[in-house]
Amino acid sequence: MPFSISVRPAVDGAREAPLLAIALPKSGDLPAELSSLDDTLGGALRRALAAGDFRGQRDETLHLAGPADGPRRVLLVGMGEAEPAPTAFKRAAALAARSAARWGVPSLAFLAPGGGKEAIEQSVAGLHAGAWKYDDLKSPPPEAERRPELASAVMLADGVEARAAVERGIAIGEGHSLARRLAMMPGNLCTPQFLAETARDIGERHGMTVTVLGREELERERMGSFLSVAQGTSQDPQLVTLEYRGGQGKPIVLVGKGLCFDSGGISIKPAENMEYMKFDMCGAAGVLGAMEAIARLELPLHVVGIIGATTNMPSGTAVKPGDVVRSRNGKTIEVINTDAEGRLVLADLLDYARTFEPAVVVDAATLTGACVIALGNTTTGVFGPDEALVAEVVAAGKRAGEPGWPLPVWQDYFELIKSDVADIKNTGGRAAGSITAAMFLKEFATDYPWVHLDIAGTAYSTTDLVALPKGPTGVPVGTFVEFVRGRVG
Repeated sequence: MPFSISVRPAVDGAREAPLLAIALPKSGDLPAELSSLDDTLGGALRRALAAGDFRGQRDETLHLAGPADGPRRVLLVGMGEAEPAPTAFKRAAALAARSAARWGVPSLAFLAPGGGKEAIEQSVAGLHAGAWKYDDLKSPPPEAERRPELASAVMLADGVEARAAVERGIAIGEGHSLARRLAMMPGNLCTPQFLAETARDIGERHGMTVTVLGREELERERMGSFLSVAQGTSQDPQLVTLEYRGGQGKPIVLVGKGLCFDSGGISIKPAENMEYMKFDMCGAAGVLGAMEAIARLELPLHVVGIIGATTNMPSGTAVKPGDVVRSRNGKTIEVINTDAEGRLVLADLLDYARTFEPAVVVDAATLTGACVIALGNTTTGVFGPDEALVAEVVAAGKRAGEPGWPLPVWQDYFELIKSDVADIKNTGGRAAGSITAAMFLKEFATDYPWVHLDIAGTAYSTTDLVALPKGPTGVPVGTFVEFVRGRVG
């Protein structure tokens, strides 16, 4: 069921909502703008704050019964900060929407007192995130056990700027939802061809130019590195390009790894939890979601999205450890481990990006388990030789609520990926694994400014995240979008 979000004045919308959710900071004081609302609630908000029943801690909730002439339910959601950042409103809104869906409430109203237009925008994106679900493949429960589905939300805000902020939040929320849906789909449905068809749909709806290269075209492009990963699968690999011409000049190019399933190839992964390898296309999903949001936002820039999609499978034709392949830029690569396949795909994509004469290239990939060891599931690894550009990308991630942290790409690390028989090898061993993977990519990201995002720990979660369920998070859609928005004007 589609999820819709509208905007209404706070006075009208609060009274008519089946559920009114209010985001409150960690201050202990009732915001002045809630005074009249609290009067209709018989002073329940003031009493809860005074008694310490609600302290505004992050993710803290208090569920109250509403008055006879107002909302049937009231939910207070804490943001954990005395002066919350806009992303704190996003988290609170997501938690509110998840609560509403769990209770079978068909619609909720969300109030963000004290928040400006950025907080409104983030709140709307959060409502989208909390309402999102993927139940396409589940049988419906018996009719007697069904509850109403959360179908809509109302952002309680006043003024033209607030309405514009709601529209921006919807655009970003739709981009995240698209990326999460693609990531959550099983690998037998979300195939390279399906990703290509999704790109064509985005292009058709938003007037983008979409180009798809299959196996034969990739052979003509001499993409031996990308094709080596696709040797073991019968599915046609796909290199997909979407070009959004919202402005003139050199494009910002977004690149995503799209391994629709990664078995590890001949260097096969352990069986336990291998099903999570359907998420190895989250970089590509992030590019598609970002292009959806960028088009909806009508950003006045030239943006190109490139994804490389295939599956990494063991078979009689699969690439073997010790094989040497030749990339599009002519470099030879010794394949030490066939499970280090994402960098082989990205190598040719990054060289292909040069054909667009980009102003800058940012790639994203669920690339290394080493990045998860280094930064856990909270922070994205950010790599690049230009410190100012890395800082720009990190700042974009912070605005989006997708924190990143810079890691080095010093030339000393290149010694670890020198090969005895080729120009370079595709892994340098366990030590500094995420850094040597970035050093490998750096060899192919030439003639333009470049940043690499390792989202292996942040693109999906195997546990519930409170504001989001386990599964795909939508990272790096927000980082991509905020980076592009940061270059407007």
